[in-house]
Amino acid sequence: MDKQGLYQWQQGFLKLRSNKIFETVVIAIIVLSALMVGAKTYEETSRFTPILNLLDWAVTIFFLVEILIRLMAERRFRDFFKSGWNIFDFIIVVASLIPVENSETVLIARLLRVFRVMRLVSMVPELRMLMNALLKALPRMGYVALFMFIIFYIYGAVGSFLFHDINPFYWDNIAISVLTLFRIATFESWTQIMYETMEVHPWSWIYYVSFIFLSAFIFLNMMIGIVLETMQKESAAHELEQGEGEAADIKALRQGVDDVQAQLRRMEGLLQDREKSS
Repeated sequence: MDKQGLYQWQQGFLKLRSNKIFETVVIAIIVLSALMVGAKTYEETSRFTPILNLLDWAVTIFFLVEILIRLMAERRFRDFFKSGWNIFDFIIVVASLIPVENSETVLIARLLRVFRVMRLVSMVPELRMLMNALLKALPRMGYVALFMFIIFYIYGAVGSFLFHDINPFYWDNIAISVLTLFRIATFESWTQIMYETMEVHPWSWIYYVSFIFLSAFIFLNMMIGIVLETMQKESAAHELEQGEGEAADIKALRQGVDDVQAQLRRMEGLLQDREKSS
């Protein structure tokens, strides 16, 4: 096949990949795949196992064809693997070819089929933006989590020293105390634990209130603030990529101002040249 024929095929695959109907069908198949995985967890569906296995192979073949179409839509195959989401889709689809019937690989195969639901994130731009924001926020959230661990560790040690004799089930050692504090941070019957220690140490409410103030109000809001800030940046980047929204308007305005400034500098240079020549 000559280059012209290859180019026509590539353009055809590119149009098919960009087709909204095709994207909708892919999303529908992903949802169907997720429903099939969920259906297999019910014993009542065991009589439909042959049908579900047949549908599973049909879905796998469809995903394989779909990934090949996306590969063929690229001018070069290696361009496809420049995107992390494309690599993720490729790994999930290829790994789904592991047969479920083989008893040695049945657990791995089922787990990989569960992860096919994640392909929905790569197909929907809004979900992809949210996932990118979450991944970019993780490093900064890690520092907040480290600070939270320090606070949990300090309060856990103090709680174990003060309340060990009251109820070892909650305060036996620092590890158990940290688990108890995690329960308190989630507001799971924390008042019951507090009232129990207040019978011996009436002032112990200060311990619980200060810990909840730090963990539930300060650290949680810090986490939310980091995620919101990152989401705003990702949303602005998405708008720039799509050429719409306030971020795109500001970029266009700046570009217009830069063009006007460049024209003014050229005109100023021409005037200076005329003055020198005259």
